[in-house]
Amino acid sequence: MYEAIVIGSGPAGLSAALYLKRAGKKVILIEKEYEGTGQIARSICVDNYLGFRNISGEELGDQFRQHVLEEQVEILEDEVTKLVGDEYWIVKLESGNQLETKTLIYATGAEPRQLSVPGEQQYLGRGVSYCAYCDGSLYKGKDVAVVGGGDTALDDALYLSDLCNKVYLIHRREEFRGNAAVLDSIRSRENIELLLNTMVSEVKGDKKTEAILLHDGRSISVNGMFVAIGSKPATELIKSYVSVDENGYVLAGEDGITSAPGLFVAGDLRAKALRQVVTAVSDGANAAVSAIQYLKTDKRG
Repeated sequence: MYEAIVIGSGPAGLSAALYLKRAGKKVILIEKEYEGTGQIARSICVDNYLGFRNISGEELGDQFRQHVLEEQVEILEDEVTKLVGDEYWIVKLESGNQLETKTLIYATGAEPRQLSVPGEQQYLGRGVSYCAYCDGSLYKGKDVAVVGGGDTALDDALYLSDLCNKVYLIHRREEFRGNAAVLDSIRSRENIELLLNTMVSEVKGDKKTEAILLHDGRSISVNGMFVAIGSKPATELIKSYVSVDENGYVLAGEDGITSAPGLFVAGDLRAKALRQVVTAVSDGANAAVSAIQYLKTDKRG
């Protein structure tokens, strides 16, 4: 019987495991990918995490992981296939084994939705990005495109317009779904060009992104493309136990407490405004502290 099981080895999960171990709890972290560190590993440069400058996401993630290993946190490489919430939480694994725990911290993150066009994956990390706040500084003075029509796309376009020479905002519809006030600000920016009723058909380049082909045959020269069409939270195994919003994100405050006793969430699958490395690490710490408090009041023995 574990006091806590952490599912997910991104910054949120690693942070939670670290806090639980340092609190003297019997904890195990389960990861699906061998030595995985979450989406951070895809970032070619992280420049907004306090204390680290010009570090690759892969290197920063490795440092997070090494810190956890040095604390002798038990890490299991296996895939969780089912969760059963009864008196305790039962975690069933692809290997056929199952584990039992008093508390569960779920930190499996969210995957950005993709355009699924030729060149998108080929140029990932070489001009194609899903996070303007993570990678925007790499494109200072350059021409970029943002694809999407919601709040994230509008915020990304406005943010990038302060850094970049030119920002194309590409939206497949005539009207935007995002905040009207932000849209007014966008329309006032001389270096933002709206391309409406338009879809991306292909990303082109040599060794890195150089142009975007549009569905009507036009081509625009850009150094980067930021895809902001939403993300899909990895909540399939817990959605029957917790409350979620209209987009599937778990409704939980910064304490990570969900509507299911003993189940806590941390990281990008939680409904929140900002999804960054710093908020994921914070979520993990908060969820761990909540689990520790829960264990203190647990009367089950």
